[in-house]
Amino acid sequence: MISEGPGSDTESDTRRSTPTAKASDTDKVRHHRKVSPASASSNVRRPQGEKEPDHVRGRLNEIITNTVILLLGWCAAWAATGPDVLPGGSLFGLIILFYSAFLGGKLLECVQIPSVPPLPPLLGMLLAGFAIRNIRFLSEIVSVNPLWSSTLRNMALTVILVRAGLGLDPKILKTMKGVCLRLSIGPCLTESFSAAIISHYLLGFPWEWGFLVGFVVGAVSPAVVVPSMIMLQEKGYGIQKGIPTLLMAASSLDDILAITGFNVCISLIFSTGSIVHNILSSLRDIVIGVLIGAVLGIFVRYFPNREQDHVHLKRAFLILGLCVSAVLGSNRVGLHAAGGLCTLVLTFMAGMSWASEKVSVQHVIAVAWDVFQPLLFGLVGSEINVSALDTNALGTAVATVILAVSARVCFTFLLMSFAGFNIKEKIFIALAWLPKATVQAVLGPLAFETVRAISATELEHYAMDVMTVAFLAILITAPNGALIIGILGPKVLERHDPRDFKSELMTVLPH
Repeated sequence: MISEGPGSDTESDTRRSTPTAKASDTDKVRHHRKVSPASASSNVRRPQGEKEPDHVRGRLNEIITNTVILLLGWCAAWAATGPDVLPGGSLFGLIILFYSAFLGGKLLECVQIPSVPPLPPLLGMLLAGFAIRNIRFLSEIVSVNPLWSSTLRNMALTVILVRAGLGLDPKILKTMKGVCLRLSIGPCLTESFSAAIISHYLLGFPWEWGFLVGFVVGAVSPAVVVPSMIMLQEKGYGIQKGIPTLLMAASSLDDILAITGFNVCISLIFSTGSIVHNILSSLRDIVIGVLIGAVLGIFVRYFPNREQDHVHLKRAFLILGLCVSAVLGSNRVGLHAAGGLCTLVLTFMAGMSWASEKVSVQHVIAVAWDVFQPLLFGLVGSEINVSALDTNALGTAVATVILAVSARVCFTFLLMSFAGFNIKEKIFIALAWLPKATVQAVLGPLAFETVRAISATELEHYAMDVMTVAFLAILITAPNGALIIGILGPKVLERHDPRDFKSELMTVLPH
């Protein structure tokens, strides 16, 4: 017998065959890796009798399913509330306004003009509410309780403030330093003071009402500016000097200043007592709002902690609950300026501690805004009754908006002259800083609601004019601002490859 030891030929043959086997296995793996998912899926045979998917039929199935779900929701609401979901009821009015505004926004998104940026959907939402109010048949069956409308608009304001507070990045603000503060404070105050003077002489407003309407129109709209800047930034326009980032960061601070100024003015108008007492009361509200916001901001840093499940959902719910309670509660007890500042301080401090985890919370807040946005603009549009408008007041309101915006644009251009930008960039920043929408939609009707609440009929025409100016400011500046940014940006801003700028700020801005 021949024994097969360690040095036998059999074992050596086995060793020689092993690399070949491994190589063949490797070739198989490489072959499988080269096959694309599309080709792999195309080679898979469907079981006999199974048909190709019908996309049209699937879409129809989805529409029918969603329609049935909506009808079931309506039936449940009718069973719970009764006549409120029938024509003429407040819940019915809210449902019609919401879906009409939603469809109005979607229809405006479908308007595609070559080489022209898309119009902001909020304009379609606003026009949908306006049409419902001024078409007689619809206005008779669609009505909303004024208290419901006021509460929903305040909740929408809260969501805006939460997004603004979470959107403030301390690193960005530190890097931008003076130029961001100048851009967020200077143009807002210039337009507010200009609108106050113009409305005093053109509309016959008292000075306190003039400053009130000034702060209403003085805010820029992140809903228009931010998406437009993101589109330019993704294509590489203006990123070397950080122009898109500058405008996005400054828009939040601009809104904060306008909302704070409006709250101070409305406290002065509707408070009794001397001017000194009213100013001290406003300062008291500001201090209280900042202190409560700081305490609640420290609280949400630690509760809930990171070890809990679905922590981002809990944080978003906690922030929304605290901020809505602060805004509505401060209005209830008469501390009008406290709720907004409390919201801003709370969300800013929370965002600082959450770092990168803040993004998941912002996504949840964005979903909440998707719900409140159609309601907000639909309700604002439905407040404007053409038959109740004075033709002379309408013309002077348009003139007020145009003159105030012109003053803002000119001052912004001068302000950016000391920031290291060239002439084309200064023109772009000045013109990109005029769109108005969200803040005007929230603040415009608040004075009118306050007048109705205290039955001050002698002030109703002032409050109606404020609301008209806010409506016209959105109608004039929102679409024109979006078009100017989209058309002018690629023509006047320098383009660079976004991959060459790794930091979020793209570069350190001139100060």
